[in-house]
Amino acid sequence: MTTFYNQVRELGVKQAVVVKSDEIVERITAGMNVNDIRSALKGDDPRRPNPRLRPHADAFWLHIRPSFYHTEVTNIYPTFRMGWLSTFMFVWETITGIILMVFYTPSPLIAYSNMWNIISNVPMGQLFRNMHRLGAEVMVLVVALHMLRTFVTGSYKKPRQFTWATGLLLLVLTLLLSFSGYLLPWDQLAYWALTVFLSGAEAAPAPPVVNKNILLILQGGPALGAAGLLRWYLFHVLLLPLLLGIFFFVHYYKVVLHGLSLPPGREEIGDDTAKRVPRNERSYFIPDLLTSELMWTALLTLFLVAGSLWLWDAPLESHADPVVTPLHVVAPWYLSWSQGWLKLADKMLVVGFIPLLMVAFIVMPYFEVGKSRRYADRRVGLSVSMLFIAFMLVSNWMGTPEFRVASSPDREVSIEVLPEEGASPMMAVPYDQMRPGAYLPGQEVSGSSQFTEALKGYEEAMKRHSCTVSGDPDLQQCNIKELQSGQQVYTVGVNDKEAMPDPYAEMRVQEVQEGLLELRLYYEVVDPQNPGEYLILSDEWVKFKHRDSNYEEECSFANKC
Repeated sequence: MTTFYNQVRELGVKQAVVVKSDEIVERITAGMNVNDIRSALKGDDPRRPNPRLRPHADAFWLHIRPSFYHTEVTNIYPTFRMGWLSTFMFVWETITGIILMVFYTPSPLIAYSNMWNIISNVPMGQLFRNMHRLGAEVMVLVVALHMLRTFVTGSYKKPRQFTWATGLLLLVLTLLLSFSGYLLPWDQLAYWALTVFLSGAEAAPAPPVVNKNILLILQGGPALGAAGLLRWYLFHVLLLPLLLGIFFFVHYYKVVLHGLSLPPGREEIGDDTAKRVPRNERSYFIPDLLTSELMWTALLTLFLVAGSLWLWDAPLESHADPVVTPLHVVAPWYLSWSQGWLKLADKMLVVGFIPLLMVAFIVMPYFEVGKSRRYADRRVGLSVSMLFIAFMLVSNWMGTPEFRVASSPDREVSIEVLPEEGASPMMAVPYDQMRPGAYLPGQEVSGSSQFTEALKGYEEAMKRHSCTVSGDPDLQQCNIKELQSGQQVYTVGVNDKEAMPDPYAEMRVQEVQEGLLELRLYYEVVDPQNPGEYLILSDEWVKFKHRDSNYEEECSFANKC
């Protein structure tokens, strides 16, 4: 303060503030004052000695970044900025995650209510939850594309084999980090997705004692509960980010040590010229790379914020219920390939094959004999990689509910109209609009507009899971599929989804006591080839609706109706 006071007396207040500001900025940037930053942003040449190089030698954050790059790698190709965007997404997830942690408690008793509190009461809580969840999906995609780009351009070859290995470990940690956050809302999606994952861990090809102890570590007890939620919370906010941060710095160190690989066409076979950058082909980090990365950061931030505001909402199902299993338990899109494999192969083989596949990818660069990174010299490797990508896409499709998931069409309709857990348009109909009686799908109910709309939804669900033998133009034409047992099944669509031929359905509403309605779905499907026999005759799907239930508020707030 004494020095600043003396500067004010000697230079005046305005000039003293300018001098003091320069000193503060120079300390923060480790060498650049306000004028240096201004000239860098304007594109002017630096003064001598060049102050733009000092932050790389003296500053903490820029110490792991080279002071200059080869001009070839500053273009979109060959890096596509995936490495930097991966780093930014990790920072993004850290910031949004810390904000959400303030309002979250890892306990099954209140975790779900915490999520509703974040959505409804916390200022911008819905936005931050959407940004965190969307950011996790984008981070997985960006890291995966970064690894794909590295393979396609041959950047995993000597001397960057260890860099490739750390990148694969970062990809695995990113997948685990994203998946570990699935359990935290403690809803049906979270609970059963993790239950399927834990069943896979239990089936690992290891001695039973080892499997039981691994399951105990991951589950926290005989069943998934409070201890399991706490452990996965600690995995998500402590262990996995710590491991990812460690390998991140190791990965960055190796990238700086060996340099960013040039496009394959710029190098001779077996030559690595990334570290030998001619002076006339250098692009300095400040200002060229810094401004470029700021631009990409701004664009990705715009996409994440706009997407979270208008295009996408983080899902939140009904409260986790260990007793009620959802009809379709679907893994996250980036793990649905493993679910597809489980539908075709033994669980033990799949669980054992996945780590072997990861190890094979890690050691692959050490055993590959080809020195050339040029595309024309790597036709076999690139063809195999494209076939592997196609195989993964097919595996992802196999992981969807449409592939080899047995469920009767009447159950599909019932789940959609009157779900076992949570809200639906039918459950959201006000109590006073539902009068006792029998109602057909699509029926118009006078004086009950919302009930009429819900019955139209019931009709649409029936059409999706029904077909016609009699020629009803409102239904799809039946395909007849004969099973090995000789039984014939009626199906629709290219996927031969089982359907109800010429069905009759209705919803029966009955007041079982004051203020309590019973909603019962009735199905009657006669076998067209045997008119005296029923394919489906059921009225067992029942739900109850109380006068004071809040299905209407839940339905509208969760955007499910």
